[in-house]
Amino acid sequence: MRKRSKRYKLLLNSKIKEKKLKAVEVIDLVKKNSNSKFDESIDISLRMNIKQSKGGDFSLRTVVKLPNGSGKKEKIAVLCDPDKIEEAKKSGAEVVGSDDLIEKIASGKFDFTKLICTPAMMGKIGKHGKVLGPKGLMPNPKLGTVSTNLAKSVKDIKTGLVEIRNDKDGNLASTIGRKSFSTEKLLENYNFFIESVKKEKPDTIKGEFIKGTYLTSTMGISYKVGGK
Repeated sequence: MRKRSKRYKLLLNSKIKEKKLKAVEVIDLVKKNSNSKFDESIDISLRMNIKQSKGGDFSLRTVVKLPNGSGKKEKIAVLCDPDKIEEAKKSGAEVVGSDDLIEKIASGKFDFTKLICTPAMMGKIGKHGKVLGPKGLMPNPKLGTVSTNLAKSVKDIKTGLVEIRNDKDGNLASTIGRKSFSTEKLLENYNFFIESVKKEKPDTIKGEFIKGTYLTSTMGISYKVGGK
């Protein structure tokens, strides 16, 4: 059998991409084309309508707890008062600290991927926004990362709480799982994600809130979802 070139395969995929595919069909395609040796993430991108009738562009930033988790491994740090240290350690966080953790943050020498902070420590961490902000690590009550219930906050993140926010062009990107997930679980996560975003639509935006939906894998090609 003649070996096909990469260019041929890309053209073949382009033919497929021209068709209107349902979400379940796109998920199957993305999984099929995830040929790398590691467990690629299955990512979703939305082209959003954020133009408001009054008041300029709408900014969307919230969290969604995927029913089947995201499959992403997070290294969680908890910043709390000294009397909360033991509680924080029992919560399952990988890094726990008080003023000593603030010193590490100030130096820029840290490798955690999520930071949870108790309300009492927000006053101290606020001045380090220039370090945490660009990395998307600044604690925020809306994102569940400012909390008094440390065990719940840590568990939520570890079991599939993902942040969603639009960029300056109005696009939104996140993850709905891993290629090792079954199609059924990915589809359930996909539907839950889409419905969660739709619920965020303000009355000041007219027309469709989501203008386009695309799925891809870490190393794969992006496919447009053309139906439910």
